[in-house]
Amino acid sequence: MSEDLNDPVEELELETCWELLRTASFGRIAVSFRGEPEITPVNFIAFDNRLLMRTAQGTKLLKLTINDKVALETDSVGAHTAWSVVVKGTARAIESQDEIYEADKLPLHPLIPTLKYVWVEITPTEVSGRRFTLGPEPERY
Repeated sequence: MSEDLNDPVEELELETCWELLRTASFGRIAVSFRGEPEITPVNFIAFDNRLLMRTAQGTKLLKLTINDKVALETDSVGAHTAWSVVVKGTARAIESQDEIYEADKLPLHPLIPTLKYVWVEITPTEVSGRRFTLGPEPERY
């Protein structure tokens, strides 16, 4: 971690990004739909160098099917540090019964009690992250 407040941003190594992704469960997924950017909150699980999430039939799944190029960002802000990891990749609905059976074993549960039967896998093409050293709060006038 960068302790130098003159250089408060640290680029994270790939393995550190994956370690942070494995500790996270909530993020935002971005996709372009009809030429407009869309950002949706999702819960996910990082498993085997890919991301998995559940969704229901509807517009989120439709958007991911029309344009499979996505970005997912997750982050955390603490008292003295913050971090952000961004995953860019391709999304696909899992359709194979064997893959669905394996995904159903993972400890991913919806944040809200809605039925989400469709598994979506994001295969990364790029993973990047940064950690920020936070300085003291500025004085307020």
